[in-house]
Amino acid sequence: MAGYYEIRHRVGFEETNFVGNVYYVHYLRWQGHCREKFLKEMAPTVMAEIMHDDLKLFTLKVDCEFFAEMAAFDELSVRMRLEELTQTQIQFAFDYVQLKDGIEHLVARGRQRIACMRGPNNDTVPTRVPLQLREALVPYSDVEVALN
Repeated sequence: MAGYYEIRHRVGFEETNFVGNVYYVHYLRWQGHCREKFLKEMAPTVMAEIMHDDLKLFTLKVDCEFFAEMAAFDELSVRMRLEELTQTQIQFAFDYVQLKDGIEHLVARGRQRIACMRGPNNDTVPTRVPLQLREALVPYSDVEVALN
């Protein structure tokens, strides 16, 4: 199995509901944070194209399956890996792992599918996944990544 890109997070009170467990929407937010940090660190020219050019990453689908509860002050590892790569789309898989007393416990698993697009906001068209992004994904993939 390939490696994964990881961010760590300490759950805050503001991320819990009145019962005391993490409100589900935060898992999706953590997916976004992981993806954005990956782009900033591992594919900075792609991030620059998103920020200052016409490249857009449209989120097409997001899901998350929950296995266990988390609460305030729990430590979390969000682990992202490439699950599928087409000419214009990427599918990431996310494992949410609670870290407690040296033990790792899978608490949720999610997916996110994105499409690479270019053009003005009212006239975007699909575009190939940028080469630097494909290159950056190689260490985090179980699938073959074409670099041409």
